[in-house]
Amino acid sequence: MTSTSKAFRLTAILMTVLMFVVAGPYQAAVAALIPTEGAIASADATKARENIKSFLSRQDAQNFLISKGINPEEASARIDSLTDAEALMVSKHVENLSAGGNPIAIVVVASLIVFIILLMTDLAGLTHVFPFVKKHR
Repeated sequence: MTSTSKAFRLTAILMTVLMFVVAGPYQAAVAALIPTEGAIASADATKARENIKSFLSRQDAQNFLISKGINPEEASARIDSLTDAEALMVSKHVENLSAGGNPIAIVVVASLIVFIILLMTDLAGLTHVFPFVKKHR
């Protein structure tokens, strides 16, 4: 009797294990060829994410994020959750940012400041740069 109960117990254990193996959540391995463009796009997206992360690892970028109330670790996690197309778009945008702003606007603003200073000194009678300014004596 003990040998039959041991046999039933062993059979029950084997059937339980077999049931979990068959009904368990697993997926069969699927091997397929991927196109070259897909492999290149995946590599480009990985490079884009690394580019964005290196930009955000700079101290001035982290200070800006903190000043806006964004945790830098949370920003890094959001970068990881971007799709490949979004990562490429953000990376291209980061690469196209100029370091000093719009150079044309800087030249225009600097010219206006110089013009206003020279105009004020002409009106005060300290210089004679513009002939259209009337001198007050």
